Amino acid sequence: MTYLDDLNPAQRAAVLHTAGPLLVLAGAGSGKTRVITYKIAYLLDRCGAEASHILAVTFTNKAAEEMRQRVARLLGSESSTVLPWIGTFHSFCTRLLRRHIESLGQGYTSDFSIYDEEDQLRLIRACSRELGLDEQQLSPRAIQARISRAKSRGLTPADVREDPEWTSTPERALMLALFEQYEHRLRAANALDFDDLLVKAVALLRQEARLRARYRAQFRFILVDEYQDTNRLQFELLLLLAAREGSPGEADSERHVCVVGDPDQSIYRWRGADLQNVLEFERHFPNTRVITLDRNYRSTKTILAVANALIRHNTDRKEKVLWTENEDGPPVGYYPAETAEDEAEFVVERIRAHLVQDPQARIAVLYRTNAQSRLFEEACRRAGVPFRLVGGFSFYKRAEVRDILAYVRLALNPWDDESLRRILNVPPRGIGQKTLEALEHLARAAQLSLWDALQVAVIERRLPERTMESARTFLQLIGRLRACAREGTIADVFRMALYETGYVQALRERTLSSSDPLDAENRLLNLEELLSAAAEADERGERLREFVDRAMLVADTDEYDPTAPVTLMTMHSAKGLEFPIVFVVGLEDGLFPHARSSTDREELEEERRLFYVAITRAQRQLYLTHACARRRHGRLAPTTPSRFLKELPRDLLQDLSLTERAPIDRSAHNGFFDPSLAPATRLSRERGQTSSLHPQASARSPSRERGASSPFREGARVRHPLYGVGRILAREESGAQILLTIAFPGIGKRKFVEGLAPLEIIS
Repeated sequence: MTYLDDLNPAQRAAVLHTAGPLLVLAGAGSGKTRVITYKIAYLLDRCGAEASHILAVTFTNKAAEEMRQRVARLLGSESSTVLPWIGTFHSFCTRLLRRHIESLGQGYTSDFSIYDEEDQLRLIRACSRELGLDEQQLSPRAIQARISRAKSRGLTPADVREDPEWTSTPERALMLALFEQYEHRLRAANALDFDDLLVKAVALLRQEARLRARYRAQFRFILVDEYQDTNRLQFELLLLLAAREGSPGEADSERHVCVVGDPDQSIYRWRGADLQNVLEFERHFPNTRVITLDRNYRSTKTILAVANALIRHNTDRKEKVLWTENEDGPPVGYYPAETAEDEAEFVVERIRAHLVQDPQARIAVLYRTNAQSRLFEEACRRAGVPFRLVGGFSFYKRAEVRDILAYVRLALNPWDDESLRRILNVPPRGIGQKTLEALEHLARAAQLSLWDALQVAVIERRLPERTMESARTFLQLIGRLRACAREGTIADVFRMALYETGYVQALRERTLSSSDPLDAENRLLNLEELLSAAAEADERGERLREFVDRAMLVADTDEYDPTAPVTLMTMHSAKGLEFPIVFVVGLEDGLFPHARSSTDREELEEERRLFYVAITRAQRQLYLTHACARRRHGRLAPTTPSRFLKELPRDLLQDLSLTERAPIDRSAHNGFFDPSLAPATRLSRERGQTSSLHPQASARSPSRERGASSPFREGARVRHPLYGVGRILAREESGAQILLTIAFPGIGKRKFVEGLAPLEIIS
């Protein structure tokens, strides 16, 4: 058969092995999907297997459809009727439950409805109203996430009734009550949510021995893609279908179970994926054959050498070293920018250079959290570089950002009814839906704006006593915000909108209560970024109205071209994709690896796997960047380069903050690796000082210590390796740092942190 000639020796061995369990460790870019599709074709074409005897499962409908099409092409058939069942875990469970759910005896019928995420959120809101709860008190999305996490572990409300995670605080006890009511309403509606599809299918096969035996007999060949992403329930489902009859915990060594995955790319622990499903596969499936796909068809030798060196530091893995017959390729570009703004400018300028060389180039910018997208979005817009944003809303469309913008818009225009509606009870202040409806009725009857109606209602005491004080306090708050908008800086106004409204405090309390700590933490990061944007606008000399208008125009009218050459996305969103050119940005401790992972080995290893995934998205050219200083709460603060950088081969990285052809400094700084040394390190070494980039270094600014003796005075001429010769226009304190404003002919003004920037005094 000619199609087997398309396979390399390891791929061919995996396809031809059809008896007993098989674990295929498929490295990034090694052709794992090809193995599954060719195996299905081989089973049908050469082994005499019936299509009904084969079950192939993966994680997305798109992947399943592509798999079906590839098998059909291999077999020369356009008809799906001759193909086996290929789909997702959820679609398999749906088919199973449609046929047999009534056997479960829980009151469901075969015409049950399936609730997607939006349906779930609406039901949770209805349950909240039935229990007399304000959805601002308990976020529906946080409730949905917590219920989903419980169900992915196979837990019911009864199972968590004694669990402190559900009972240790009054808020958590309310969440348990909501979980119980949610389940009651689902059953009353004859409906299952997505998690239920797995939960009920596993329960059905556990309970019904004859049904279990029937499907075990039918599915002689079971293939699972992306096995490293399976959770506890999906593993149990596989074991129930593949176990030896009479020994539910022991797999049948005669049945062919083939799982394909890569423990080095397991990055979904936070949503229930269990790495041990791969690492312990051989224990659950005796006599497993293990085949490693380690030949990479995607990346250059240099990129793979960097990826291999990184992942070698993880201990929870199965050893493999990726190799390729591709060319060596260029060195990995490394750029330590002075600030986060400079990092974004460098990335976009380099993107423009690539697009000039090749207008058809496909380029990705990968970051750890969605909050980081804002600077790159804005830099692309300024440079006129078309882009698309994947894996999240555009920065100014995010709910928490729009909430704060609504406060500021109301301060600028109190007759903005939509902004008032949005934040009247956000965060919760006791002005609920009934009060809003009463105010809207008054506004319509008296032909007033909603703001005027609120003032009238307070003056004439038309509101219930318990609401009066909250309404009066809200009016006073907006009054202060309006005064600040007239007299303060842009950053002052946004700082007041964040803190005096109680918005940040409400998010912090949600974080501490663990109702959905990750969601609240990401929202806080986005608000920090918003405050940084306001501070930058002040530095550019913008007015408050200009800043708000620009933000709203971005939110309301920007359309992102899906065919754009540049893609901005999180590292998680990039899983399974590839790009000729990749920038991995924000490589700073606390940002990546995330601060949460600093004291947890398993979390840190997951972060390292995420970096590995990001690196192996690159085909030809890889860039790694970070900022030596980043704004926190609107103020510039020094950062520490990611600890992962010191795990990379120094001879394969080229420091682009020097000149394009500058030699690379191979030395290390007090045992801390940073490739050819970041600007601050080089500058400090030249002056005999300790670099603020070293983990043990003091965060005090050298320039503050030098005081008036600093050579970086106003009027001094300096040289920068990237911008050339310029003149210092201003020198000002910013927290613990000294900011230098320097004008470069033909480029314009740039700001640098004294002691961090690679500046040389000329005169």
